[in-house]
Amino acid sequence: MDRKFKEDDQVKELIARPSQPKEGGSMTLTCKIKLAPKESNVEYCVFKNGIPVSDVNLKTHPQSGQVVKGEKLVLICSATVGTGSITFSWYKGEMGIKLKTKTQHSLKAEFEIPMMKESNAGPYYCTANNGYENILSELVNIIVRVPVSRPVLTFGDFRDQAMVGDMVELRCEAQRGSPPILYRFYHEDVNLGNSSAPSGGGVSLNVSLTAEHSGNYSCEADNGLGVQYSEVVKLNVTGRRPSRDLARNPSHPNRQDPIYINSSEPEQPEPDYENANVANGNEVYSLVYQVQQERPLETVDSLRTHMERKDSLDIYSRLKKRNDIDMDYEDAM
Repeated sequence: MDRKFKEDDQVKELIARPSQPKEGGSMTLTCKIKLAPKESNVEYCVFKNGIPVSDVNLKTHPQSGQVVKGEKLVLICSATVGTGSITFSWYKGEMGIKLKTKTQHSLKAEFEIPMMKESNAGPYYCTANNGYENILSELVNIIVRVPVSRPVLTFGDFRDQAMVGDMVELRCEAQRGSPPILYRFYHEDVNLGNSSAPSGGGVSLNVSLTAEHSGNYSCEADNGLGVQYSEVVKLNVTGRRPSRDLARNPSHPNRQDPIYINSSEPEQPEPDYENANVANGNEVYSLVYQVQQERPLETVDSLRTHMERKDSLDIYSRLKKRNDIDMDYEDAM
């Protein structure tokens, strides 16, 4: 294909041979310049095998760069220009672990990962080369999202039994799932409340129990990749828990019986002696007795021993004649 250009007093002509070159073939370009008043021919011959690739890009499908675990990811490497056979290569990570290489007569090639795993997440890039130099694309970060697993609902410190007035912690947690995760709590299919876990994990909902809170409970987890439901858990709420500080019953006072541990018999009080002069004929009986203090309730064995000692301590003085007693009085005078 020939072209002529006229500028001032100059005529420029560009001649290409062959006029319709094929991709990958050679081509001769001749440039002729005519000057007035005489003609001057200048020829320029250019021999090329092709045009180097440039503007290499990596695109993905899905286009967002986010793929659900277990689904397919397609990496599309393309160049804006370039002739001849182009070799495309795909790499993972900034260090460049080569995944795949393809050579074809095309400005675009695809590499497919049929089932994505969590370990497949990370940065990717590609290169294109048609014999001149490797041209790299920009890094594209791939995110692998994981659907939530089936959550588990628990009642904190309680199993399936609680009492009116108790504060129960409803805990819902999915062991797997990409954040954020939204949780919903239900009692007999009535929503009790929602709570979000921005970084994953589980959430809790505290409920002060009444008698109406008996029944079936459940929860659900949702991170935008599908909703998962927990098993239904039954909670039985019974009467109010008794107070720990009840007043003592006055009709049953606490009796604190003395307890003797590894000790001898408690010390007996000293006996008090009194003389009682009883006139009965010529004799006077002097009664000696012991005044016992009120003592605590004792065991059967201790009581038996006490009674035996009491018999030995209650004695009578010898019988004296009146004249001896009179003599004592006179001496006392």
